[in-house]
Amino acid sequence: MTRFIEPEPAPTRLVTLEDYAPLVGEEAVERILAKTRRLRDLHIVHVNSTYYGGGVAEILSSLTLLFNAAGVHTGWRVIQGRPDFFNITKKFHNALQGAEINFTELKRSVYEEVVYENAVRMHFDHDLVVVHDPQPLPLIRHYRRKSPWLWRCHVDLSAPNREVWRYLRGFIEQYDAVILHLPEYAQRLQVPQRFIMPAINPFNTTNKELSEEEIEERLANYGIPTDLPLVVQISRFDRWKDPQGVIEAFRIARREIDATLVLVGNVATDDPEGQEVFASLCACRDDRIHILSVQDSALVNALQRRAAVVLQKSLREGFGLTVTEAMWKGAAVIGGNVGGIRHQIRDGVNGFLVNNVEEAAARIVQLVRDPDLRRRLGAAARRTVRERFLMSRLMEDHVDLVSSIEARFRLRSRVP
Repeated sequence: MTRFIEPEPAPTRLVTLEDYAPLVGEEAVERILAKTRRLRDLHIVHVNSTYYGGGVAEILSSLTLLFNAAGVHTGWRVIQGRPDFFNITKKFHNALQGAEINFTELKRSVYEEVVYENAVRMHFDHDLVVVHDPQPLPLIRHYRRKSPWLWRCHVDLSAPNREVWRYLRGFIEQYDAVILHLPEYAQRLQVPQRFIMPAINPFNTTNKELSEEEIEERLANYGIPTDLPLVVQISRFDRWKDPQGVIEAFRIARREIDATLVLVGNVATDDPEGQEVFASLCACRDDRIHILSVQDSALVNALQRRAAVVLQKSLREGFGLTVTEAMWKGAAVIGGNVGGIRHQIRDGVNGFLVNNVEEAAARIVQLVRDPDLRRRLGAAARRTVRERFLMSRLMEDHVDLVSSIEARFRLRSRVP
């Protein structure tokens, strides 16, 4: 009797630093690899609050794999929580960016209780632990630490709510160092502060090259019309991203130009306000305003490549990862003149910065009418990303950071 044997699947392959050589040069790749080889006996772990939705998950997904591909054992853990926990941590997130909060003892107790429950389930035997954002922040108090812990904050700390900041600072100052995006987010702390801006993976589904046929297929799949120029914003459904302001700017712009607005977002598992924001926007839909809540990286890619204008009209923004993604694709980007976006976009050089709805509307009109300007800004934008915001640079920054921590704490407990 002949037995059928299924063919083995094609072997999977990780993106490696060597893949970046055509983009950043052989010399840069060799420099980073030489630094990385000195860390190969270390075991690092990152902890955050969601595997998908938002920039932190996007960064960790690529960064942890790139480290492992280079031979540095790097794990990724995600805390679990009840809906009330994530409601509270979302309020903390908002408060860190300057919002008011009714800060009660009940909020404190739920927050600390859920993090304690996660600490009971999580066992760390690593040379370095990196905790991201407020959600898992109190984990540190529940371990007899044998290695350094770092706290990585991804939000705009330029004007935090002082009451919430004082409370969280009690946990933050138990860490061995704090990593922020920008020097302007620095706070008065008794621990060292480092500054590392995020970056993108140019090879993942969100950013890889697409053919015209692939772009058309994705847009058609969601019924997005392409008969008029596309104005696009892609971000979590979060009031800080100002999706309502984008709609208002588009409506003003439509008095002078014909175009279609597409707002695409997702609802991260750690962001319970997202569904509420999405529902509030749906009433604004019409034949030229399309609002989609989907988790489809290929659609994001297709929209950013096809768009005449990409917006990220944020009111607060630690760093606009979707800004960098669109810039990489040569898009003409309009960003809110806030936070990290000011370090990504040079106004009038590789995009535009705006301060209000009226300025956003005027820039939409200008860009839709002027394809040559779009091409010039887009070409400069792609150069900016290649020089400053690719994952290879982020990895080198992290390797340098780990090396400095290793020198300070002698992490190599695993060396025989």
